[in-house]
Amino acid sequence: MQTAIVISYPPVLPAPMIPRNRNDRMLTLLGIESSCDDTAAAVVRVAESGASVLASVVHGQTDLHAPFGGVVPEIAARAHAEKIDTCVIQALADAGLTLSDIDAIAVTAGPGLIGGVLSGVMCAKGLSVATGLPLIGVNHLAGHALTPRLTDSLAFPYLMLLVSGGHCQFLMVHGPQSFTRLGGTIDDAPGEAFDKAARLLGLPQPGGPAIEAAAKSGDAKRFRLPRPMLDRPDCDFSFSGLKTAILRARDTLVTSQGGLYRQDVADLAAGFQAAIADVLAEKTRRALTRYLQEAPPEPALAVAGGVAANQTIRAALESVSAEKGVRFTAPPLRLCTDNAAMIAYAGAELFALGQTDDLTLSARPRWPLDTAASPMLGSGKKGAKA
Repeated sequence: MQTAIVISYPPVLPAPMIPRNRNDRMLTLLGIESSCDDTAAAVVRVAESGASVLASVVHGQTDLHAPFGGVVPEIAARAHAEKIDTCVIQALADAGLTLSDIDAIAVTAGPGLIGGVLSGVMCAKGLSVATGLPLIGVNHLAGHALTPRLTDSLAFPYLMLLVSGGHCQFLMVHGPQSFTRLGGTIDDAPGEAFDKAARLLGLPQPGGPAIEAAAKSGDAKRFRLPRPMLDRPDCDFSFSGLKTAILRARDTLVTSQGGLYRQDVADLAAGFQAAIADVLAEKTRRALTRYLQEAPPEPALAVAGGVAANQTIRAALESVSAEKGVRFTAPPLRLCTDNAAMIAYAGAELFALGQTDDLTLSARPRWPLDTAASPMLGSGKKGAKA
C-alpha cells in the first residue's frame, strides 16, 4: 500500500505588485507540480495589492523511495499519476473554490523526471480542455527563482542561489522571463551530495536533515576534508570529490578500528556539512561581487531549495550577505522545497504578461533558464541539461 506524507496549509503571504492583466482584475490560479518526488497542487490569488496562497497541498513520496536510497523515477511517475487528481481536488476544497473560480492553470512543464512532469502536464491539459481555462507551462526553476517575489516582495534584479537535491546555480533574476546564470554545479547538486554522504555513513534518507542532526554532536575540524574548486576564481561548484573524501575517511576508520563509532559518524557529518557551507559561502561572495557590479537599486540575495533549510549553511550565507551589505532572504521551508504555490505564482507573473500555452505544450526533462549560457553538464538531443 502506498504511504505518503501530506502537507496542507492555507497561509496568506505578501507579494509585490505585478502587471495588470487584460481584464484589470485579480487573478486566481491553480498550480500543479510533479517534477520529482512531490505531487503538489495549490491555489494562489494575485492582485495589485498582493498575493495570497489560498491552499497548498503536497503529497510526499519519501516512504516509497526510502528502501532504495534515492528517488526511483518509475515509482515516482506512478505515484504522481495516482495522486495528482486528488491533490487538485484537495487544494480546491481547502481554498473553498471550484474550477469555475479559477482564471488559469499553471503547471510545471520541466525540467525534471520526465514521467512525473508528463503526469502533471497531462492533468493540466485535461483540466484546460474540460473548462476552457488558459494553460501556462512553467519552468520549475523559474518557480523557485520567483518565489522571493511572492514571499518577500523583492524588486528586480536580485541574486538567487538555488541549492537543492537536483540543482545548484546562481541566477541573476531580471524579470519573470529573464535570467542570467553566474555559475552552477558541474556534477552533483548539494542535496544529492548530502544524500550520498548519508548513505556512506549509514544515516537515513533524506540525507540533508540526517547529516545536520548527526553533525550537532560532531567535531567539524577532526577530518581535513577538501573545499572543491575554491582555487578557481569563478562561481562554479563541484561536490563529487567531497563525497569521495568522505568514502575514503570512512574506509580508513573501518580498516584501522574495525568499524565506525557513533562519534566518528558525527565528526564526519560535521566536517562534511562545514565543507559544503564554506564552499557555498565563498562562491556566494564571488557571485555577489559580480551582481553588485550591475548596481541594483535594491540589492538582495535570495536562497531557495531544500538545502537552504540547513542552519549552518544559512548562517554562512547570511554572514556573507551582511559582509556585502545586501538584503538576505529565504522563503519558508514549505515554499523552498518543491511545491505548487510557486508554480501558480510564476504562472500568474507570466499570464499577466500575456503568455499562455496550447495543447502542444510538451513535458521537458531539460530546460535551462539561461539559454544563452553554455551547458553546465553537457547536452544531447533533448537539449542542455542545466
